[in-house]
Amino acid sequence: MPALAAVRAANAAFSPAYFPVAVFVGGTSGIGRATAEAFARYTKGNAHIVIVGRNKSAADEVIASFPKPTEPAAKHEFVQCDVFLMRNIQATTAALRERLPKINFLVLSPGLFNFRGRDETAEGIDKRLGLHYYARWKFVYDLLPLVRKAKDAGEDAKVMSILAAGQGGPVNLDDLAMKKSYNVAKAGMTSPTYTDLMFEHYVKENPDLAFIHIYPGFVATPLVLASHWAFRPLNYLAKAFATSPEDCAEYMLYGLFQTEKGFSRRNQKGDDIGDYRHYGSEEERERVWEHSKEEIDRALAVKIPAA
Repeated sequence: MPALAAVRAANAAFSPAYFPVAVFVGGTSGIGRATAEAFARYTKGNAHIVIVGRNKSAADEVIASFPKPTEPAAKHEFVQCDVFLMRNIQATTAALRERLPKINFLVLSPGLFNFRGRDETAEGIDKRLGLHYYARWKFVYDLLPLVRKAKDAGEDAKVMSILAAGQGGPVNLDDLAMKKSYNVAKAGMTSPTYTDLMFEHYVKENPDLAFIHIYPGFVATPLVLASHWAFRPLNYLAKAFATSPEDCAEYMLYGLFQTEKGFSRRNQKGDDIGDYRHYGSEEERERVWEHSKEEIDRALAVKIPAA
């Protein structure tokens, strides 16, 4: 468990010989925003940073906070995408594949915090499972060729999902989409397990790439503090005992930078936790993979009436 000062020192040592391209999905608020800001700070703004999200005004504010670059190739941009819908993600990733030469770092952190039951999008995917798993699956699946290009050029090539490593539960092969037995607790444990199995599938085919599933712990983000009325009286306590997004971002980057290749599961301090509370057999891994692809293909086929 490295001290925060040691983590900051390790992050400050990041000085790639190449020009980095980083994509932050969910980078307009909370942990994703703080991680994008920290990345910009450690690269001194000399990177191509893409923030993907819904809120343009928030993204403009984030980008305005980045250090002014000195490299002519540096670019900081926002790509608007409502990642609740798989078709929106598909359009966004297609556009990114056309114009980005590579991706060195793909960081995924879109989140939803509520106590509702199953709440489906127009495509029939539960919103919580969608943001925490299916949307991330789609981004990785579509953008992996750009990550591969970075590795083929001899550069860092890493994918990180900021979610809940070590907080998962058993796989229910009879209800992989959780349409029969949905509840908030099960949904909260399903996405971390599916994320582990997704990355294990990818690393079998891409052993030289890095896939990181990291748990941020309890962080005082706007999502946690304001999304449910029950938390509002506890805001002051939460701010006192929870990690700040800025400190959390240091540990997230530490986990990202320290993983060279393969699949790494990490905790809120950036430590590798190995197989701690790992769920899923090889058969379950492949069944979850096939389910994920089929579920997303089904969602893409849904006809949504024009607004």
